[in-house]
Amino acid sequence: MSYRDVASKQVLIWACTTIGARMPVAMAPLALVFLVRERPGGYSLGAILAAAYVIGEIVGAPFLGMRLRPDHARVHLAVGLAVGAAAFTGLGVFPDAHSTVLAGLALVAGAAPAAATGGLRTLLTVLVPERAAAQALSVESILTAGVWAVSPAAVAGLALGVAPPVPLLLAAALMASSVTGLWLLPAGWGADDTGGEDRTGTSMLRLLIGAWPVYVMGAASLALLGLAELVLPALLEQRGVGVGWSGPLLTGMAVGGGLGAFVHGLRSWPGRLRTRSVVLMCGTSVCVALAALIPGTAGIAVALVVGGTLQSCAMLTRNLSLREALPPGALAAGYSVMYAAAGAGYAATGSLAGALLKVVAPSTAILAGVGLTLVLTGVGWWGEVRRAGRSAPGADTAVTLGPAASRPAAARPAAARPAASGSAASDPVAPGPEGPAIGGRSDAERLL
Repeated sequence: MSYRDVASKQVLIWACTTIGARMPVAMAPLALVFLVRERPGGYSLGAILAAAYVIGEIVGAPFLGMRLRPDHARVHLAVGLAVGAAAFTGLGVFPDAHSTVLAGLALVAGAAPAAATGGLRTLLTVLVPERAAAQALSVESILTAGVWAVSPAAVAGLALGVAPPVPLLLAAALMASSVTGLWLLPAGWGADDTGGEDRTGTSMLRLLIGAWPVYVMGAASLALLGLAELVLPALLEQRGVGVGWSGPLLTGMAVGGGLGAFVHGLRSWPGRLRTRSVVLMCGTSVCVALAALIPGTAGIAVALVVGGTLQSCAMLTRNLSLREALPPGALAAGYSVMYAAAGAGYAATGSLAGALLKVVAPSTAILAGVGLTLVLTGVGWWGEVRRAGRSAPGADTAVTLGPAASRPAAARPAAARPAASGSAASDPVAPGPEGPAIGGRSDAERLL
């Protein structure tokens, strides 16, 4: 396994397409605040518009993701991104429109392209050899960290230095460019192999519900990121530090995330994926808690950088776990649900912290959010242990449920069998007789 397996012209085109699709997502909340901040009650209206955008993402991702057909994904994604680009254009061209109109446009801008994250992630994994799936997901995380590191500065610079609508017009142009990029990539990722029932929504829904512990852990992972981003300015003010430091500190956290993703992809890591997730989540929680307790800016910076490093690795283990829990035809929908769950975790923790800030110190609000995150982590871990207990003994990582498992073991190259899960030391796959149905369902559904 090596990053050399990921280096190709197709992956480069995918990266450019992904930047065009995701940069607007990272820019949107702050850009919406800057768009209306000079109106009466502008900051409150900006928060409402940002909330409408996030709600659109949370609702649109699973709804549209479940309708992605593996063999016709390009058209579906292109339409969603085009509609999203049109909504961003409307926001930028009509900044003085009624607040209800702006909220509706923000909702559409969030919802229409929401399936793109899951679809592009699935497409990436078919552009590389099966053995390089972990490295491909690491490359995606590095790219995402870079996007989130650059976006806040780009929005603030354009909104303050040029005009408030400009960041949204740039977002529209970037999203439109991603539509062009899609036509230089494969139309999909193969035939639909979820058994046919998913065309009515029944089997697909069962598959996605069966992977609920992975979504809970994913929500917990992003909840800590939201906690750090939303409460950091208030925490710095509590410590007597200029709130202007919040930007560089969050950039450092994003850089740490990119570094963590890169290191994670360099090798296979021992242990079950669920165990690694818990360890990484606990480590991230400790870092965020330390950031709330350390008085000095340097200490806060170190805690956030290390926390970002661990958080990105935790999110990677969740994506690898989802590849084990779902068959190839359901992966795009699964990634979309994960996207929505992570957004919900971000919003829930931010809302909790925002409510607590009215009655407690920022450091206390952060610690309460860390407590909620640890509860979510515990629930997710319990669900994965319980799910593994219902399957064959040792099936937690021994039975690969992702794309590699959709082919008989004897038909796959030896190097491509356990390596794709990122935990080769605990993922032996040997040919043998088909096991019994799991949980009363057919073996083809591949539910742990």
